[in-house]
Amino acid sequence: MDQFELAHKALIEEHLERRKGERKGRLLRGHSFGERLLLQNVWWPLFGSFEHCHPEYEIYDWNRKSQFLDLAYITPFGRFGIECDGFQSHVKDMDRERFNYSLNRDTFLTGLGWKMIHFSFDDIERRPELCRMLLQHVIGPYMLRKGNESFGSVTEKELLQFAWRLGRPIRPKDVCDLLNVDFRTARRLLLTLAEKGWLRNVSQGKTARYYELAGNALHMLR
Repeated sequence: MDQFELAHKALIEEHLERRKGERKGRLLRGHSFGERLLLQNVWWPLFGSFEHCHPEYEIYDWNRKSQFLDLAYITPFGRFGIECDGFQSHVKDMDRERFNYSLNRDTFLTGLGWKMIHFSFDDIERRPELCRMLLQHVIGPYMLRKGNESFGSVTEKELLQFAWRLGRPIRPKDVCDLLNVDFRTARRLLLTLAEKGWLRNVSQGKTARYYELAGNALHMLR
């Protein structure tokens, strides 16, 4: 078994052991191919861990009706509900009443402080890199705002927040413009972040001039 398989098996076994009744039954029935693929293609490459993850997590609507999220990520810096939506079950087979309920449920959970994130099964299967980028875009700023002590300085934190917003590889010139520093200082700051594992060099050739957030950056930010 590879690392994902071992970690996923441990995750499911841990939650099965802790649950009873319908909550346990829902995990056995509901955590199927799509939900597993969400973890394998999107979550695991980004985080490399299932810490704070709750598959098939029970929530209640405004009528105290029990519902289950495909995946809940519950942390000190926020609660995130992540759903894998198949076209057949979530669109073609959805009548007006179910459609209205789905929208109202997300609005209700938003009012309770949840951040709801939806991915289509097709994107999870065929374009997981897009899902990872969007998930990082949503969750990353909350992690950064937490004030993680791993950051060596406020400047490093500001640079990583800027890199998240930029949407392309960051260059020394971008740092010069942001912080009003000279090129040598900007390059040194980026090199320092790369040495710490927050950024990785994506330049071609011997000179490092372009950097992007490291693939495991979110895991490291916890």
